[in-house]
Amino acid sequence: MSTLFSIFVTVITLGTILGCFALLWWCIKDKMGVEEGKPMGHAFDGIEEINNPLPKWWSYLFFIMILVGLIYLAAYPGLGNWKGLLGWQSSNQDVRSLAESKAAIDAAKGQGLMVQYDREHAKADALFGARFKELTYQSDGTSYKAIEQIAKDPEALKVGQRLFLQNCAQCHGSDARGGKGFPNLTDEEWQWGGKPDQIKTTIMGGRKAAMPAWGETLGKDGVREVTAHVLSLSGRTVDPVLARKGAARFAVCAACHGPEGKGGEAFGAPNLTNTTWLYGGSRQTVEETITHGRNGVMPAWQEVLGEDKVHLLAAYVYSLSH
Repeated sequence: MSTLFSIFVTVITLGTILGCFALLWWCIKDKMGVEEGKPMGHAFDGIEEINNPLPKWWSYLFFIMILVGLIYLAAYPGLGNWKGLLGWQSSNQDVRSLAESKAAIDAAKGQGLMVQYDREHAKADALFGARFKELTYQSDGTSYKAIEQIAKDPEALKVGQRLFLQNCAQCHGSDARGGKGFPNLTDEEWQWGGKPDQIKTTIMGGRKAAMPAWGETLGKDGVREVTAHVLSLSGRTVDPVLARKGAARFAVCAACHGPEGKGGEAFGAPNLTNTTWLYGGSRQTVEETITHGRNGVMPAWQEVLGEDKVHLLAAYVYSLSH
């Protein structure tokens, strides 16, 4: 935060604490001009106010809490830009990439800082790392179990499901059925291949699918014609004249989707002959796709999760469609 705002927060925080201290001290010392235990001269509904002091246990507890609060503010971050005497922080701030995160972790260790998130992460790895290895490795401890084998292990699938819900459900949904722009993982349609090793490769390294924009190349009429041909590939009723013209123009698409429109795993090009549409199969949506292109990105998880967890996750994803 800015220096001015940091000063503002510090003054308000310390002022409030010191104000509470001053008020408590005044209440203890001020006798209100009346001897303790004597009436204050106020009565309501037969109840008379007596000048009784604050309970000593309550006053002492309040003083202790004020002292604890000041010690806490001195030891930990909380007063504006104050970093605290213990060098503690909840997480590495302003990190925008894995490389920056690793650099921040190394820097914190070098400076002797206590970063709570890093400590919790290391603790979790130490606690559960052995369990991940037990579920993913062969008995010799040197090679992975086959993904198909893990996919039949109920305990492994429970762990894989938790990994999926934590890391993948944001895009693919908690039921893995995806949504517009996010593939359904429960069917048999796989743009990059649905074999176990292909699924693992996809999760490990991520995928970047780039459908180029053809609007300027084909023109408005050309886009309409190619759209008609593409829709006809899946049995849709279209204008036959437009479809024939679109078939002649489809050569620009065949490089990725194949001459018959059945797609290709090498490029992640979807099959256009079925009814599965990643971005929607309406005429308008298909025209938008051809005109403006599509650029889908599946992030790489190897650096985030590590290969052991990815192997379990791949087995869980494989089990969804098998």
